[in-house]
Amino acid sequence: MKRKLSLLVILFLLLLSAMTGHALANYHLGDELAAVRASTAKFHLPEKAQAAGWDLVPGLDYCFENPGVGAMGYHYLNTSLLDLTVDAEKPEAMVYPPSPNGDLRLGAVEYIVPASSWDAAGNSQPPSLFGIPFHLNANLGVYVLHAWVWENNPTGMFEDWNPRVSCDPD
Repeated sequence: MKRKLSLLVILFLLLLSAMTGHALANYHLGDELAAVRASTAKFHLPEKAQAAGWDLVPGLDYCFENPGVGAMGYHYLNTSLLDLTVDAEKPEAMVYPPSPNGDLRLGAVEYIVPASSWDAAGNSQPPSLFGIPFHLNANLGVYVLHAWVWENNPTGMFEDWNPRVSCDPD
């Protein structure tokens, strides 16, 4: 009986330790995402981002949408940041979903690394941020990671497509 009780106590302590570690990891991620929000708060309007170097890029100057899955919005890129450096507080793109009245508001940020340069530098794994690996957008030739820091994404903070976003404001 005493042995069973000891085993239960050990299992409880292991479970508690695992849960605490997970909570600490989430707390740390919360701090990092709060820093992203703080660094991008001034860019809620596209005009503010444009004044600071982010803008629509010809060929990518449309609202990104995936019918049946969701949308992202308009991507304002700072092309001077397109390199191998990943800085959480300096995302390469600000993503503006249209609101129901058609106005653009900041919903997400996107981190972008040119795939050919990353791979040519001898990296065997994609870049990562917040412990999350980027994924390859083969059509654009870049590794990407979205962070929906200003708009709730029910499919996940780091998912590309947001089912709550539509390019059609109606």
